[in-house]
Amino acid sequence: MSSRPRARERARLRVVKARLIAFGEVEIEGERYTRDVVIDAGRIRKRDKGPSKPLGEQYGHTPLSAAEDIPWGGRRLIIGTGAEGSLPVTPDLLEEAARRKVKVVALPTRDACRLLADLEGKDVHAVLHVTC
Repeated sequence: MSSRPRARERARLRVVKARLIAFGEVEIEGERYTRDVVIDAGRIRKRDKGPSKPLGEQYGHTPLSAAEDIPWGGRRLIIGTGAEGSLPVTPDLLEEAARRKVKVVALPTRDACRLLADLEGKDVHAVLHVTC
């Protein structure tokens, strides 16, 4: 057994190294993901966008909404809005953030990944969209 921490464990220990590799793929701590991901205090999981899917027709794309399991644990929520910055963020998510006194920073995923590099894993609360 290796003494080197696995990627998910390393993400909890120090800054989160993330980058958009290409349309549809992001790399976090050396692991590649081809689906949207959520980072909650450095813990990485796949985004379950099922609760937002019914809103897809209204927005022309499945948006990010407060119905999802949003990582609300910090004072800032970073949203990577995709390679082209096209992920819609619903008003209810922004309202919930305001109610919780969480600042929402929504920007293209490439830029969101750069922001993560300045944060310790425990301070990272983010949703990264990997396409559009």
